[in-house]
Amino acid sequence: MKDGMNTTISILVCLLFIFISCSGQRADLNYDTKVKDPAFISNHPRILFDEGHNNSHKSSGTYKPFVELIKSDGYKVVVNKGTFNTELLHNYDILVISNAKGKNKKYEPAFTEKECNDVYDWVNGGGSLLLIADHYPFGSAAQNLSEKFGVRMGEGETQDTLNYDKTSTDKAQLIFDDANKLLVESPIKKGRNSDEIVHRVISFTGQSLNAPDTNSIILKLSKYAVDIVPDSVWEKKSMIFFTTTYTRFTDPIPTLGNSQGVALEIGKGRVVILGEAAMLTAQIIEDTKFGMNFPENDNKQFTLNVLHWLSRII
Repeated sequence: MKDGMNTTISILVCLLFIFISCSGQRADLNYDTKVKDPAFISNHPRILFDEGHNNSHKSSGTYKPFVELIKSDGYKVVVNKGTFNTELLHNYDILVISNAKGKNKKYEPAFTEKECNDVYDWVNGGGSLLLIADHYPFGSAAQNLSEKFGVRMGEGETQDTLNYDKTSTDKAQLIFDDANKLLVESPIKKGRNSDEIVHRVISFTGQSLNAPDTNSIILKLSKYAVDIVPDSVWEKKSMIFFTTTYTRFTDPIPTLGNSQGVALEIGKGRVVILGEAAMLTAQIIEDTKFGMNFPENDNKQFTLNVLHWLSRII
C-alpha cells in the first residue's frame, strides 16, 4: 500500500511538472505570417535552422511563427539535429541559431571549438549566419562562437530605466525606434523600399553585445541601459527528482557603447548577432502576447529585413 501511494505521488508530481511546463510560453499560432510581397518566387535560398545544440526554440515550437514567416517569404528551411561541419554548411545559404544551451549545464559552451572554426570559415567564404542568444544562460553558451566574429556577449540581462515599454512596466522590454534614435540607420532599417522601412522594434528581455566596430550596430543601447550579470551559480536538491539551480546576480553595470544587435561583414560572408530571441517570433504566455504579435511594432518587417540583408538583396 505504501509503495502504491509513493508511486501515485510520483506520478502526480510528474504530471504537475508537465502541466506547469506546458502552461508557460508558447507560439502564437494565430499570428498572421503571410508576406505581402515575397522576396523569393523562383529561387529559394536554403536556411539551416539549428536544433542540434539543446536549443530552447524549436521550428515546430516557439519559433514556428518565425519559420512560417520566412517560408512565406520564399526561403526553404531545413532543420539541423546534429553538429556543424564544413560539408554540412556548404549545402546552405544561411545558418540560423537561436538560444543554444550547453549539454550538461545550460551556461556551458554549446559548440565545440571545431564547430566554431567550421562556422567561421564557412562565413568567411561567403555563408551567412544569424546568431541569436538572449538573457542568461544563453549568452554564456554562445560566447565561444560569437567571439570568433569579435563580438562579446553580456551574459546577463539588460534593462533600461528610460527606453522600455511603459505599458508592460518591464524595464527589460526595450524600445528601439525613430524617436529615441536607438534604431540605427542601416540597410536593415531601410529594407528594399519605402514600404519596408522599420520605425520601431521591441525586444523582450535580452542581453547586451559588445562589438569593436560601432558601425556594425543596428540596435543601440542608451546611456540609461545596464547589465545584471551572474555572480555565482549553485545547485540544491529541492525534491527527490528535481535539482534547483540558484543564480546570484551583480548590481547593475553600465553598458554604454554596447548594443542588442549587430550586422557584420566577415570576409565574403555576413553575420547578424542579436541579444534577444522573442523579437523575431510571436509568442503567448498566459494571455500576454510578446514578439512580432505585440502591439505597435515593426518586428515582423525587421525580421524579414535581417534575412534579406543576410541574403544580399538589400
